[in-house]
Amino acid sequence: MPFRITEAGEFAGYASVFHVRDDAGDIVLPGAFKRTLSRHGAAAVRMLWQHDVRRPIGIWREIREDERGLFVRGQLALSSTAGCEAAELVKIGAVDGLSIGFRTVRASRDRLRKARLLHEVELWEISLVTFPMLRSARIHPLPALRRRSASTRRKPALALS
Repeated sequence: MPFRITEAGEFAGYASVFHVRDDAGDIVLPGAFKRTLSRHGAAAVRMLWQHDVRRPIGIWREIREDERGLFVRGQLALSSTAGCEAAELVKIGAVDGLSIGFRTVRASRDRLRKARLLHEVELWEISLVTFPMLRSARIHPLPALRRRSASTRRKPALALS
């Protein structure tokens, strides 16, 4: 099974992928998040469980646009019940979806693709979800973190008799 989360609750993935139509008919374009991220940064974007504002589960350490989409790196709050639950579900592969909560600032219609093109959005939150509207918005395997995590585990203490 691909390693998707570290023992400390860190994970990464894409919360949005450019030029791909989601199940609601939206297509996010490059630059759509630029203004909101330059104004507020990752600290202002909340990490929620299933878009529930009553269930924050961690913090976003990094949010940035790259050539593929909206890359995110987060840290689950493992000392909270909701964060611990989310980490366990990600760890076993039951949950791996990411979904954005936003307000549309500027959009247009693409009649040919029957889609709304999102030119600019105000990003409010990114949630871990079971079923993302954008099916390619997922937590990604982190093989390099697995090796690092395995090599930094504490060795069991020797029992003396």
